[in-house]
Amino acid sequence: MLRRLRKTLAVGAMFTTLSLLPSLALAEMPVTYMDGDRALFRFSAPDFWTVRAGGERNLTPPDADEARLINRVIGLKPVADTGVWLGFISPHGVSNYESALEYLRGVGPFLVQDTEVEERKRITVDGLPAARITGSGRRDGRAVGFTAVVVVLPRNRVAISVVVMEAGVNPDLVSDVNAVFASFRAIR
Repeated sequence: MLRRLRKTLAVGAMFTTLSLLPSLALAEMPVTYMDGDRALFRFSAPDFWTVRAGGERNLTPPDADEARLINRVIGLKPVADTGVWLGFISPHGVSNYESALEYLRGVGPFLVQDTEVEERKRITVDGLPAARITGSGRRDGRAVGFTAVVVVLPRNRVAISVVVMEAGVNPDLVSDVNAVFASFRAIR
C-alpha cells in the first residue's frame, strides 16, 4: 500500500511539473513603445533577455558630415549569449514604406557594415501592411545576417525593427526573436 502511494505521488508530481512547463515557457514581459504620452505599439520581450531604451540623440553617419536625429530606440539582447541584437524605433517624419527605406539607408551603417540585401518582401504584421528586408554584412568585424521589418502604423507612423544575428547563433534565440515579432501589436 505504501509503495502504491509513493508511486501515485511520484506520477502526480511529474504530471504537475509537466503541466506547468507550457505556462513557464510563455512567461514574458510586455514592452510599449511610447512617443511622449502616445503609445504606438507593443510587443513581448522573452525571459532572460535585457531590454534597454535610449532617448533621442544626434548621430553622424560614417559617410556624412551632417548629424541626424535618432528617436527612442528599444534594444533587446539575450542575457547569457552575445551575437543577437533586436531593436525597435518609430522615427518622427517617417510615415510610409518608402520613407522608412530611406531612413534605414541612413542608420544602417551604424548597425551593419558591408551590407548585401538578399530579399525584399511585402508582408502583413498584426493585419497592417509591412515589409521584410533580409541580408548579410559585418558587425564588429564578424559576419552577420540581418532582418529589417517595417510596419506601417495607423496615424502616419511606422515601426521599424532590425535584428542582427551572428552566424551559428543558438536556435533557441531565433525562436525567441520570432516570438517577439509574433507578439507585435499596433496601438490603434
